[in-house]
Amino acid sequence: MSDELKKGLEGVLVAESELSYIDGDEGQLVYRGYTIEDLAREASYEEVLYLLWHGELPTEAELEAFEAEMAAERSVDDAVLETVRDLAESDEVPMAALRTAVSELSAFDEDADEETDPTDREANLAKGKRITAKIPTIIAAFTRIRDGEEPVAPREDLSHAGNFLYMLNDEEPDDVMEDVFDQALVLHADHGLNASTFSAMVTSSTLADLHSAVTSAVGTLGGSLHGGANQNVMEMLKEVDESEKDPVQWVEDALERGDRVAGFGHRVYNVKDPRAKILSEQSEELGEAAGDTKWYEMSVAIEEYMAEEKGLAPNVDFYSATTYYQMGIPVDIYTPIFAMSRVGGWIAHVLEQYDDNRLIRPRARYVGPTDQEFTSVDER
Repeated sequence: MSDELKKGLEGVLVAESELSYIDGDEGQLVYRGYTIEDLAREASYEEVLYLLWHGELPTEAELEAFEAEMAAERSVDDAVLETVRDLAESDEVPMAALRTAVSELSAFDEDADEETDPTDREANLAKGKRITAKIPTIIAAFTRIRDGEEPVAPREDLSHAGNFLYMLNDEEPDDVMEDVFDQALVLHADHGLNASTFSAMVTSSTLADLHSAVTSAVGTLGGSLHGGANQNVMEMLKEVDESEKDPVQWVEDALERGDRVAGFGHRVYNVKDPRAKILSEQSEELGEAAGDTKWYEMSVAIEEYMAEEKGLAPNVDFYSATTYYQMGIPVDIYTPIFAMSRVGGWIAHVLEQYDDNRLIRPRARYVGPTDQEFTSVDER
């Protein structure tokens, strides 16, 4: 057994997966053999969920049934909604509120009985539909209550993306908004063994239940080095705008101070994140539709400078930030929206883990003191 230290498990192979493939040198992302470009432009989020969970794209009849099953699970129990209300009124951080609410969902899930086999695939698919369908309801309710408004009940006649925007704003989104948001959900649905996905796998490897695994993943995604990056990008761009400086000059000043520029660099990609390419187009389209492309133009100027001067390319967070902002989505729920999408990938990876489970148990190299002599407490 090798004693080579791999901090952060970088480059360590720990599993085989049929779900997603990333080529960081070529800038490619593939879900079950389909390029992210094709899926984002041609498939709905519901189709991608079906693909990840079942291994193939659905037929028209299968998709219609799947959409109906998901839509029927959107409502949350009153007790969960009360918890969400309490958390919103106490100014809880959105991701912490989501983590708590997701955990509570298990108390009202008919397939979450303690005696149920945690690896039962059909039971987990049923639980997965419920969790995925209810997370948007939780996020929208939390946001509205916090902002002094009452939650909007979900509707079953809207798409997953359209229903969330409806619950958030109390009005149906136009086709452009719905399509752009649906694309964003597809782009974020899975991405290999990222930190939150891996935490879900570690939890499920102990034969803990699906709700526990997803709760672990939500907690992991809440960290600023993972899911919080797009919020950091938008806060940076707003600071640039408020400074009234040229964006390039602002970045030069920031780098001179030793500050990081949010939204650049990635643990996997050595070139531009393919998801960023698609979202940059959406950001431009939204700006043109609104008659104000300043956020897009600012982003492009920063991207070009960072590429020329630092050799760094933008990641998905860089353009998802302005895309969401131009849709009127509050900045501090960007990460919960990330979770709303990525839960599909988390569940798919947990299903794979259960199918061929082995407890995930790495080792650490001990570097502490040795040969200590114990003394009784009265002699210390």
